[in-house]
Amino acid sequence: MDKLLNVDEHGKLKCSIEYTLQKIGGKWKPVILWHLAYDGIHRYGELKKLMPGITHKMLSQQLKELEQDQLIVRKQFNEMPLKVEYSISDKGTSLKPLLKEMHNWGSRQDE
Repeated sequence: MDKLLNVDEHGKLKCSIEYTLQKIGGKWKPVILWHLAYDGIHRYGELKKLMPGITHKMLSQQLKELEQDQLIVRKQFNEMPLKVEYSISDKGTSLKPLLKEMHNWGSRQDE
């Protein structure tokens, strides 16, 4: 059993659930990932409209973090006005079953 434990260099237990929540946890990241995974490519303004409760600062921060974690792709077009599109990455696509199950679980709670 000890061979299955995942510990860091200090002997502290590393939890895969903690890691996952660090990457996609919070109120907005799963929602952003859902829209990009299931609705396709979106521009910043489109994402903002899909999530009326999110602030500009929070959306920008969440998009930057998701991009840094390689879960989404930011594509900038060098034209005026500036055009930026966000899409799900291959790594982000691997989260689709988890996002779908979160959706299904939440839907069942309304019953």
